[in-house]
Amino acid sequence: VRLVESGGGLVQPGGSLRLSCVASGFTFSNYGMSWYRQAPGKERELVAFISSFGGATNYADSVKGRFTISRDNAKNTVYLQMNSLKPEDTAVYYCNKRPYWGQGTQVTVSS
Repeated sequence: VRLVESGGGLVQPGGSLRLSCVASGFTFSNYGMSWYRQAPGKERELVAFISSFGGATNYADSVKGRFTISRDNAKNTVYLQMNSLKPEDTAVYYCNKRPYWGQGTQVTVSS
C-alpha cells in the first residue's frame, strides 16, 4: 500500500488549499479513506472521513463548513478542499487507509 499526499504549502488566513492523496497497492474503491492532521506538540487528530463510494462523510467539528473531503475512484485519489483557513489549521496533513499512512504534507496558515 502506498499513499502519496500533495498540495500543501503556505497560505494566508482566509485562503484555500486543496490536498490530494494518490493511493496504490489496494482496491481503492473498496475502502473508506481519511485525512488526519498533527500540529506541533499535539496529538494526531481525525479531520475528515469519506466512505468507499463517497456516500457518507464526516468531519471534525473544528473544520465543518470549511473543509470538504471527496474522492475520485477512477483516479485512486482522495481530496481535501480547505477553505477559510485559519492559523490553527497549521499542521502536517496525512492521508490514511487503516493501518497505512502517507508521508504527510505541511500546511502553514500565516500572514
